[in-house]
Amino acid sequence: MVANTHSILVKWMNYFSQLLNVDGFNDVRQTEIHTAERIVLEPSAFEFQLAVEKLKNRKSPGICQIQAEFIKAGRRTIPCQIHKLIIFIWNKEKLPEE
Repeated sequence: MVANTHSILVKWMNYFSQLLNVDGFNDVRQTEIHTAERIVLEPSAFEFQLAVEKLKNRKSPGICQIQAEFIKAGRRTIPCQIHKLIIFIWNKEKLPEE
């Protein structure tokens, strides 16, 4: 049983050695790693307006504690200001302190 287990381990070791060790690359630090972030455009005012219209009334507010009725009651002013804040956060990739 021990000899059988040993031979299985050797086979797996050889398999992964061939799989992971690419010819010409002995050191992982020498290889270039290319990553591509998917480009996602910032949310447009139109998209934000559609999201505001989909908000349901008489529901518990989220973590921001702003009720949907309050946002909708602000006509264009409040949603416009919230959209500006979202764009600011989107571009800075960081939440403001306040």
